[in-house]
Amino acid sequence: MEQARWTRARLGRCGPPLDLLTARFDRHAYASHTHEQFSIGICVAGSEVIDYRGDHLRPGPGSIVVLAPGETHTGRPAASDGYAYRALYPDPSLLTDGTLGGGLPHFREPLLDDPELASALSRAHTELSACPDPLETESRLPWLLTALTRRHSTARPRADTFPGAAHIAHAVRDRLADDLLAPPSLALLAAEQGLSRYQLLRVFRTTMGMPPYAWLAQHRVHRARGLLESGLRPAEVAGRVGFADQAHLTRWFRRVVGVTPAAYRTSVHHVRR
Repeated sequence: MEQARWTRARLGRCGPPLDLLTARFDRHAYASHTHEQFSIGICVAGSEVIDYRGDHLRPGPGSIVVLAPGETHTGRPAASDGYAYRALYPDPSLLTDGTLGGGLPHFREPLLDDPELASALSRAHTELSACPDPLETESRLPWLLTALTRRHSTARPRADTFPGAAHIAHAVRDRLADDLLAPPSLALLAAEQGLSRYQLLRVFRTTMGMPPYAWLAQHRVHRARGLLESGLRPAEVAGRVGFADQAHLTRWFRRVVGVTPAAYRTSVHHVRR
């Protein structure tokens, strides 16, 4: 059955939008068209034919297709069983954060074989489409898009070491902890430190062992445990610690604690009796 679903994620609470498409087509053929942004697709099933730069690209499961802004292309099934893919449409600036020069990155080969990156992009796309948390979107996608540029384009990478990295990471950590309900964007935090967003992500991941959104989620879970122990219900706790809703709280609580917030609340109250 043919289907297509668009999701709009946001990079930071007041940042620019980024469109995500999840689609499966058995017969649909795109007319020749262009995009103002990059078009980055990950084939997850079947096979497709894309007319691009005078060639016929044939992505299969696990392949990445990078189409440049303003370049005409088409898309259609390569066989009767159709194809399924996930696509994102980032502004070019999201691909240049970790490179020198700042110009539009050039990908000599639009069809890429990079299973590790394809899997990471597909997983991020799926999870952010389901729950597009602004800080998580801003932490995950620019990191992966910079990796795409550094691995497969002609752009030269920036240096990955920064003086005072630990001090910067701890200052950012403290800002996130202080603004639990409305954390500042990474773009703002990076500007305050005189870094690009990618550089800030690099510094934080190197020092803290995880990206900013993951650290903040774990800090929120820690605060949530105390509120659950005081008797509040998960639905009440979620908003008080900054999660979008109870489902978002539950997803992270299980990752960190191993059980749902409701199960945790029941168990600690049972022990107290």
